[in-house]
Amino acid sequence: MDNSTKADIGDYLKVFACTAVMLQSILALILKISLTHNEQTGIGFTYNLVKFTAPAFIFGILYTTIRTHPHATLKDYPTYMRGQWSALFVPTICWTSIYLLLMPQLQQHNHFHNFINFCWQFINGNAAPHMWYNTMMLQFIILMPIFWYISRYVKNSNRRCWLIITVSTVIYFLWIDLYDKQVFHGPKMRTWYLFDRLFLSFIIYAVLGTLAWNFHKQLGHFLLKFWWSLIIIWAAVYYLINHELFSFDFPVNLYNAPYYKPSMTVYCLVIIGLIATLAFYQIKRQQIRSLKLFHWLAAYAYKAFLSHVFWLELAWLIFGKQLLKDSNPLVTIIVLYILTWLLSFASAYDLHMIWSKIKTRLLA
Repeated sequence: MDNSTKADIGDYLKVFACTAVMLQSILALILKISLTHNEQTGIGFTYNLVKFTAPAFIFGILYTTIRTHPHATLKDYPTYMRGQWSALFVPTICWTSIYLLLMPQLQQHNHFHNFINFCWQFINGNAAPHMWYNTMMLQFIILMPIFWYISRYVKNSNRRCWLIITVSTVIYFLWIDLYDKQVFHGPKMRTWYLFDRLFLSFIIYAVLGTLAWNFHKQLGHFLLKFWWSLIIIWAAVYYLINHELFSFDFPVNLYNAPYYKPSMTVYCLVIIGLIATLAFYQIKRQQIRSLKLFHWLAAYAYKAFLSHVFWLELAWLIFGKQLLKDSNPLVTIIVLYILTWLLSFASAYDLHMIWSKIKTRLLA
């Protein structure tokens, strides 16, 4: 089997992240409605439960890219970017255009009023609630040669590995300390809102994803042996992040559950570790059906992520509001979640097949 067609922990992380981020979008939408304190509490706890998506996606992308390009250098960059252009940048351009032109009400922070505003909204991640993820993630694709270099520099050296981890950790925590003091309820709260989509805000996950492939054998052995300790840490940190969120009292505001704090960093890394444990276990046991399923879903996860708010908004406008009035938030969340997930992956697959046929005819 070709190296690029094998399932790896990156595939599992992408699928889990894509699946979880859809639930985040639905919870944020429902929370805008007038809810009881108990209902808000349930949404807050659930939102924190799945608050690992962006770090998991970045970790997974870097892991898979380093695995499939183990000896890449700067001279391989043009070829790499040509592949990423069709796989990532073209879908991004298409879906950003759809959100801005067909669903302008979804814009964040500001709305475009002229061509210059339109271009700014197009590139800064404000086209829809989830597109900031995309703006941040594409920066890592553009900066991939840095991580290729890190992988080649470290190789299998434990000393160099810990050096890179130490330096990255110091930079990362200095960065989130700046966020805590200046942005999170700080003096720059409104003017520095783009802080969350700068690559430095997630640099630690990219570095660790890179190194995880260099030491994947050791990592797999450790996780399969000590997975139970991750569950204990998860329970403790999950309690802590919920305590932090609800210390702001009601109404629940999801802005108060940012990625940029030490507790959430530990939480995300523990979740990444648990998902990786599942992947390592199934790879070790050669559970072919699961491996093929996750590899197939991972191929469409990014495109499904891009489209999911479109399908969610349509479902909400067509029947979601009425369903919430006729039933309760839990039923509404479940129905919207299942429908959004199915439509997102189905559209990702269908559009991929249509585009493949178009390209085949154009090149014939």
